[in-house]
Amino acid sequence: MRLCIIGPSRFPISEPFAGGLEAHTHALVSALTARGHEITLFAAAGSDPELRVNFLDIPVFEMSQPARNDVGALPEQWMAEHHAYLSLMLDLAEHGHEKYDAVLNTSIHHLPIAMSRMLRVPLITTLHTPPVGWIESAIRVRGDATRFIAVSSHTRNAWADLVDSTAILNGIDTGRWQQGPGGGSAIWFGRIVPEKGTALAIQAAKAAGIPLDLAGPVFDSSYFESEVRPHLGTDIRYLGHLDHSHLRRAVQGACAALVTPRWDEPYGLVAAEALAAGTPVAAFERGALPEILTPDCGRLAPADNVSALAVALREASALDRNAARRRAETFCSHERMVDEYEALLLEASRQMVTA
Repeated sequence: MRLCIIGPSRFPISEPFAGGLEAHTHALVSALTARGHEITLFAAAGSDPELRVNFLDIPVFEMSQPARNDVGALPEQWMAEHHAYLSLMLDLAEHGHEKYDAVLNTSIHHLPIAMSRMLRVPLITTLHTPPVGWIESAIRVRGDATRFIAVSSHTRNAWADLVDSTAILNGIDTGRWQQGPGGGSAIWFGRIVPEKGTALAIQAAKAAGIPLDLAGPVFDSSYFESEVRPHLGTDIRYLGHLDHSHLRRAVQGACAALVTPRWDEPYGLVAAEALAAGTPVAAFERGALPEILTPDCGRLAPADNVSALAVALREASALDRNAARRRAETFCSHERMVDEYEALLLEASRQMVTA
């Protein structure tokens, strides 16, 4: 199948990943390429050349000085992204049906959905977020050949009033994420921002009396300096923004993983990655996390309840690591995810041809 995959354009799809969206796109592109599909990828400059795909050039846009002087001017980064997606969608409207059998949109930009009505090729969009205004607006004017995938049942239900979608849970490459021995500190990993609840993970680990390692990019420096750095020391360590090889080793050696979203996470990739490493999870009961965790591989605490999370962490650290790994293999399988994506893309392409 000839596929155009529209990825996120703000950060490169390469390790160390800026977030779960980039990691998900990288894994999906790699797997579909390995299965023999011809992939053309729209992604930020600096994306991984080892993906072995054709990269679409992202047009560079620079505002004129009069436009910059406009009191209502939007940020230049917003305008650059807008121009890139606008150029891509106009090209797909003119030539997409000649080049591709289907288009898969894994970005969270509104233009691919809004402009899908101009395409003569099916476009399938993955819903990675809860309902947001610019995506809702785009969905209301979408084309008839547009389909949707939700990354969890929770996310599908959140969008249900506006659109039907197929729930395909994100998968983990359990070949790369191998089970580890555990026995070390607990670990928290992800983007260090307030909505990920890094500070609450620190408080819970201290209350539980369990050392904690932190790993991930600092996206909010003021939050890091005020809520994280003052606690760093022997029992709370910041390992930095690790590449996936070093991150996997850190998670494999952890006694448990803390997952502390302060919003309803559409999926929760770090929980699945921890399970694949054989590391049980203690998490806030939010978003899709109750779909991923079962009593034999994790513990859930009420949202923002640090004392309950401390209890959950102590209990999770005593769970069977083999059970955590089995949960990843049976429920969070990368192969299962790719099978379901591939089937939906093929079905959409066939229906477009016969329409």
